[in-house]
Amino acid sequence: MESHRALVIVKPDVVEKRKIGEVISIIEKHFKIVAMKMVKMTEKDVYQFYREHVGKDFFEKLLSFMTSGKSVVLVIEGDNAIQRIREIIGDTDPKLAKPGTIRNMYGENLPRNAIHASDSDTSAKREISFFFENI
Repeated sequence: MESHRALVIVKPDVVEKRKIGEVISIIEKHFKIVAMKMVKMTEKDVYQFYREHVGKDFFEKLLSFMTSGKSVVLVIEGDNAIQRIREIIGDTDPKLAKPGTIRNMYGENLPRNAIHASDSDTSAKREISFFFENI
């Protein structure tokens, strides 16, 4: 298996509920964390980071949510990291996420779905470089 990296964002709803440690603990059981920091995304950040969603019907809610509080961003590393982290976080909609997944346990609804994770190697490279230099 080949080691890969992915970006993960522990979103403002989890930070607000003081569940950061619980979510990171789940992630750390499966991956090495190679970088981590807390950020407060601005509107400009959200427009740039989620640029593929600008103009979609849910974007304004996403913008409002992601700028509502701090998030924790991390770079994880491990075998098939992207595929595996996507399985661990669960479906985008917490109501459809399998029991035991992060979104099932910590997400409320859309967009308050607890966590973001890169969905491809291309996205991972772009997303990691958005928040971290020289990682």
